[in-house]
Amino acid sequence: MKTSLLALALALSSVSAADFKPLLAQPDQIVLQDDFSKSGPFNKQHWGARQGTQWSVEDGVLRGRPSTPEFQAKKKDHFGYEPRISAPVTPAQFIAQFSVRFSGGSETAIVPFLEFGHHVCRLRLTKDGAELLVDGESLKVAESKELKYEPEKWYHVLAEMKGDEFVIQFTDGPTLHAKHAGFSKPPEKGGNGLGIAGPKDGMVEIDNITLWSIKPEEQPGWAAKRGMLPKSEPVQISKQKAKKKAD
Repeated sequence: MKTSLLALALALSSVSAADFKPLLAQPDQIVLQDDFSKSGPFNKQHWGARQGTQWSVEDGVLRGRPSTPEFQAKKKDHFGYEPRISAPVTPAQFIAQFSVRFSGGSETAIVPFLEFGHHVCRLRLTKDGAELLVDGESLKVAESKELKYEPEKWYHVLAEMKGDEFVIQFTDGPTLHAKHAGFSKPPEKGGNGLGIAGPKDGMVEIDNITLWSIKPEEQPGWAAKRGMLPKSEPVQISKQKAKKKAD
């Protein structure tokens, strides 16, 4: 028994592309699937460019750049210094698989990040590690010193939200898990679904995305798998700090 639990723990600690599968939720219907093989404007029925940032399908990826200097000069906030985009077609409870790469520009106290519901569940990447933030970025519920912000690196991601639980896997990287009441609440109007923000004055590339709705049943064996995942004590972030991050 101890041997099998150890094997499971090792398998969850570093997921390879070959066994990159949902842990928590069972996929139901595909709501979006794209490999961005056809260059041109992005599909505005699937995606929403945020803060005036510039996006198009180029070289087999969805590529984003900051807003223009002219746009920035007209704004008092939300300048679009970093490329931002969301996929409002994302179901409230979902499985999302995609690849993302950041390049150029610089890390800030806010970006780059992956977000699942605007200000609901945000994974912020830094050169020192990653932190999973919830409740308007006021509570840190998980972190990883292994998962770091590395420009030019492709991150291959599988994220799941079901009930009050969220789990995110990275190919050849860590798996993070959290429970929070906000995950099970109906999204607010304009909740934006999956969201991605790149480095300041930098670029984002997205590829091979699939979004699924999910079935009512969880994956068989999820309780055992959850027990093997790293556990973190929630850490409250000061309101002032959270306010500065809330962008």
